[in-house]
Amino acid sequence: MRGIGGLLTLIVIIWLIVGAIAAGQRGYYSNTDPDCAGIGTLALTVVAGPLNYMGVNPAIEGCDIRQPSP
Repeated sequence: MRGIGGLLTLIVIIWLIVGAIAAGQRGYYSNTDPDCAGIGTLALTVVAGPLNYMGVNPAIEGCDIRQPSP
């Protein structure tokens, strides 16, 4: 059982490294606003970035954000 856990840990670490590289290629480390949306975009890219290299194009569509009332 220990071998499988070690393998899964290695896969997760490699996945996150590839995601971090993807975020770096998109310039998210230097051009991200330090607000919730910017940090969220960076984090999502690190987690889902490897999917782009596999040919999957994850996208969030139809995201309508309500505007605050005046």
